[in-house]
Amino acid sequence: MRTGFLYDPRYLEHDTGRGHPESAARLRASIDHLQQQSWFSQLHAVQATRIEDQWLREIHSADYIDRVVSACHDRAPYLDCPDVSISAQSCDIARLAAGGALALADAVIDGRVDNGFALLRPPGHHAESDQALGFCLFNNIAITARYLQREHGLDKILILDWDVHHGNGTQHSFEDDPSVFYLSLHQYPFYPGSGSASETGTGHGRGATLNCPMPTGSSDRDYELAFRERVLPAVDRFRPEAILISAGFDAHRDDPLAGINLSSEFYAWMTQRLMEAADHHAGGRIVSLLEGGYDLHALPACIAQHLGTLSAYHFDPPYP
Repeated sequence: MRTGFLYDPRYLEHDTGRGHPESAARLRASIDHLQQQSWFSQLHAVQATRIEDQWLREIHSADYIDRVVSACHDRAPYLDCPDVSISAQSCDIARLAAGGALALADAVIDGRVDNGFALLRPPGHHAESDQALGFCLFNNIAITARYLQREHGLDKILILDWDVHHGNGTQHSFEDDPSVFYLSLHQYPFYPGSGSASETGTGHGRGATLNCPMPTGSSDRDYELAFRERVLPAVDRFRPEAILISAGFDAHRDDPLAGINLSSEFYAWMTQRLMEAADHHAGGRIVSLLEGGYDLHALPACIAQHLGTLSAYHFDPPYP
């Protein structure tokens, strides 16, 4: 199994200020832990590049892109809401994050790798067409989905979002589009307030959104049941040509910003199930992008489970 890995130390330059949970320390801790893994040297490095504006405009309005540029140039402390702390470098780094996602997608579609994971920041799934929200500037996963369709000619893309917070921005980007299936497991009710089971898409996209709201305290077994009864059957019905993962790891039991009780090992189990689905429907093509995860011990451990599994089913967690 050839697994791509994208990371760029410039991602550390997005400065969110002292005490902000979405800090550069998340990536420092993660890359340090990954480099200690026996399989890390077998990963195929993918280089990040800056995204072109034409791809940002597939998801975000031109006025919004201009506001991001201006706010960072003017050294504003945040954009749109205090959660989205920014610095002078933040726009450039957000462009590099979105561009890195596209570079990883290129590597998967071109066959240089079978699947891949991007250790990037800032995250993206809360970013709306014209509003920054929840630590996010540009919606990396939504941009990648559209890029796969426009640049590589894929028709059907599935986005699986297992971040503990609902990806409002991603859902809204595609809620009337039947060609992109958005599927989310998330704590509910919880930030940002969207993601009820009744939200199934609009217009022609009705039925192409599946929300699996999970109550506070949900465990590995609860998520496993949701996967077996709802997630995997939906993937099989949709038959995607590529699977994208909004890979947040803040549903871990130790995460300080949420109340779901997943183990580190369960991320390997979910990854295995998605790899099986991708092998069946999508030629094995998986592109996974980091979203949340804020405990500096749990986050690296969960990423190692996920990435180690992507690179040839490295882990064999204790789930049937």
